[in-house]
Amino acid sequence: MARYIFITGGVVSSLGKGLASAALGALLQARGFTVRLRKLDPYLNVDPGTMSPFEHGEVFVTDDGAETDLDLGHYERFTGVSARRTDTISAGRIYSNVLERERRGEYLGKTIQVIPHVTNEIKDFLAIGEDEVDFMLCEIGGTVGDIEGLPFFEAIRQFSQDRPRGQCILMHLTLMPYLAASGELKTKPTQHSVKELRSIGLQPDVLVCRSEHPIPDRERAKIALFCNVRPDSVIPAYDLKSIYEAPLAYHRVGLDRAVLDAFQISPAPRPDLRRWEDVNDRLTNAEGEVRVAIVGKYTQLEDAYKSISEALTHGGMANRVRVRPEWIDAEKLEQPDGVHLLDGFHGILVPGGFGERGTEGMVAAAKYARERKVPYLGICLGMQMAVIEAARNLAGITDAGSEEFDHEAGEERFTPVVYHLKEWVQGNSRVERKITDDKGGTMRLGSYTATLAPGSKISEVYDGASEMEDRHRHRYEIDARYREPLEACGLWFSGMSPDGRLPEVVEVKDHPWFIGVQSHPELKSKPFAPAPLFRDFVRAAKDLERMV
Repeated sequence: MARYIFITGGVVSSLGKGLASAALGALLQARGFTVRLRKLDPYLNVDPGTMSPFEHGEVFVTDDGAETDLDLGHYERFTGVSARRTDTISAGRIYSNVLERERRGEYLGKTIQVIPHVTNEIKDFLAIGEDEVDFMLCEIGGTVGDIEGLPFFEAIRQFSQDRPRGQCILMHLTLMPYLAASGELKTKPTQHSVKELRSIGLQPDVLVCRSEHPIPDRERAKIALFCNVRPDSVIPAYDLKSIYEAPLAYHRVGLDRAVLDAFQISPAPRPDLRRWEDVNDRLTNAEGEVRVAIVGKYTQLEDAYKSISEALTHGGMANRVRVRPEWIDAEKLEQPDGVHLLDGFHGILVPGGFGERGTEGMVAAAKYARERKVPYLGICLGMQMAVIEAARNLAGITDAGSEEFDHEAGEERFTPVVYHLKEWVQGNSRVERKITDDKGGTMRLGSYTATLAPGSKISEVYDGASEMEDRHRHRYEIDARYREPLEACGLWFSGMSPDGRLPEVVEVKDHPWFIGVQSHPELKSKPFAPAPLFRDFVRAAKDLERMV
């Protein structure tokens, strides 16, 4: 049966609970333990799939098709453990499940209440798969004191009491602000945050204190005294140049040791940190730099493209170069001479997105890369815009467009080379969708296989493989009816769904490196196992940088 580590936060949001959880998971793995990480979000959305990227950042997709918080991306990147649908839950999903059960009469006419019905639903979620791993790390979103988070805190209190003594611990992240006027680090916010936790029956076993300044031993002792934790369980967390320094940094200050001590695991297995030492060596000893333009719709918030940014970093590590991504608002390329914003870049990447805004700028970016022989990687919408560009400028379909941008106008407005996907095969069953369906959870989601053409660039990227498997998140597809005229102009449909109906990969034949994929390969990239497409894209950018 798994041991449980509950990770909570206090004082302010965005302290780095997700990163601390992921780093701790990596450290426990380094000591030979198996781990699984989970996220419990108190918001009332069923999942983040319908949230604006400006509101919530990236939506991370699992192999089994769950739309999740971006923290699950951190978990995968640090541990290599593929997240599942059962690794994420929101208050909205919890309440939805409870209400569905009530409508079915499963509560036998009882009055439905937060305690015990909502808290029992949360506890049932926590117990899923508890016999599969040594440690289950469960992060609670938000901060202690948030009204919507109270059922989750009560649930983990009950859960800890239900389990044998010593099977559950609580790790709490707080902020230690520095007052420049007095030259002091202040412990009072941490004390109040712990007091809030204790008032609802939760006592931290490990405190992780974020600070921009070194925390003196006397301040750690003060926190330990007032917060009722051991002095060596007060762990400082300082700002880092790269998130991938976190496992080694947390190990140096004793986080993994404090957690194992809290479980009374002694003697603990010695950690093997060679993986993370190699990762940091590649980060700090880069042998050059490449500039990559990311032409997107949500460039004001980098978290909207978190996995893209991290996958580029991984590709740089694989090639011993530093990747300098520069975010370019696609709408700016729609201005006269706007494409000159792309001058001087060694690679152009157009990521996914939804809606018409900025798409003509993406088409312009694809044309620029194709004509000037700049390495181009189009992901999801980025692939679709590359196909529209080729249809207009190579195949003579001058009114080529996407049904997404005006599905009511149909072919009267343009020729829809990109159309709304009405049905597809998932596993052994057929999935059907209508344009009028609800937005949430109705896309083509999760991991799908693509068959790769022999001798193609994409097959070469995947070491000569005949198939690749990546995650999808979209409701529009390239219309395969336009395959023949486009291939006659040099745009090769080099990857197709196994049934041959859905284009998965396109590439320009007479180009050094121009690939578009309908999937999201960035979601499976890791610092110690870079996504092949990003690894090779950065290599191509590096080759161009050397030629310039």
